[in-house]
Amino acid sequence: MRQQDLEVIAIVGPTASGKTALSIELAKRLNGEIINGDSMQIYKELNIGTAKITETEMEGIPHHLLSIKEPSESFSVAEYQQLVRERIDFIRAKGKFPIIVGGTGLYIQAVLFDYRFTDEKVDEAAREAYYKELSEIGPEAMHAKLVALDPKTAETIHPNNTRRVIRALEMIQHGGVAKSSDEQNQGDKPLYNHIIIGLNMDRELLYERINKRVDIMMEQGLLAEVEALWQKDIRGVQSVQAIGYKELYAYFDGKQSLENAIEQLKQNSRRYAKRQLTYFRNKMDVKWFDSLDGTEKIIREMLE
Repeated sequence: MRQQDLEVIAIVGPTASGKTALSIELAKRLNGEIINGDSMQIYKELNIGTAKITETEMEGIPHHLLSIKEPSESFSVAEYQQLVRERIDFIRAKGKFPIIVGGTGLYIQAVLFDYRFTDEKVDEAAREAYYKELSEIGPEAMHAKLVALDPKTAETIHPNNTRRVIRALEMIQHGGVAKSSDEQNQGDKPLYNHIIIGLNMDRELLYERINKRVDIMMEQGLLAEVEALWQKDIRGVQSVQAIGYKELYAYFDGKQSLENAIEQLKQNSRRYAKRQLTYFRNKMDVKWFDSLDGTEKIIREMLE
């Protein structure tokens, strides 16, 4: 595909793989603007734990769909799909180039392809009840409920992916349809001329970087960030189920020591990176680059 035919680029990869730095340099070269592709960076007050880009790191490049929701609000992939497609049109109308950057594969896939979602409105009271139940019985028991109701869908969702588990339960118990029977709505037809760029590195090195990133987050004040949410009694909602928040909530709830919470956070982050890579490889046509090659070499090879 010729560069002039491209309509959008997506940069994906596991957590701590270097997506942010690459996206800034690419935006400079292509006169681009960046759209957030992370499901948790859309929340206000979740900054350190989501590795949200800072104003300084942006280097003047416009960023879209960061910090647009309150922590107490819900957010769906269908809503994300609509917002991003609007932003793509908006950015292109200005003569700029849209670049989606993030690690939430389903969100990015839903934008680039003809994914269609059921029109049932979310029952906020029911969703809140699900998250309350989750906090009481835990992810394994919640996933077991899905297994009983829709085993086919349950096979495709990891028990720790609580947001998807709850969404599947909502569709069954409030939409009257099993998620697996709605699969025909998941399209594979591309809606944009696009390229998906993936960053990866040696697995052991990636895990070392993830562990170090968690230590840096703690130094930057992650504990205080989570405590502020905990003090506001923000719980039983989507945002604080994010990795980095649920583990420290357990500490503030007196369920585990701070040391154990931090170790759990590192472990969950490593597992999440592994799941991200599995998703990208199985579900998306990604052009992979080694993060250690450096931004300049990667961009040169991309543009060539």
